[in-house]
Amino acid sequence: MMPQMEKKKLLFYIDAVSFAALEASLYLDTHPEDPGALEYFHHYNEARQQALKEYAHRFGPLTLGDAQKTEQCDGKWKWATQPWPWEGEC
Repeated sequence: MMPQMEKKKLLFYIDAVSFAALEASLYLDTHPEDPGALEYFHHYNEARQQALKEYAHRFGPLTLGDAQKTEQCDGKWKWATQPWPWEGEC
């Protein structure tokens, strides 16, 4: 039960930092010279990348880019064979 809760918490965190990075990128589209916004974007984008890496390491790849990284470790294509985040969770 505990790993499932940790998985859900990590997915929630990935959603939150992904939202923050995306919103910052949209703001930067119209305000490209705002140094505070650029710093904010870099902070949340880095947090997102680290969280995706942690998720892939612990639970399997969540994005196609992470699937390529985990495939290199054991020579198997895991993208289509792992349970999807919405499968098997009540």
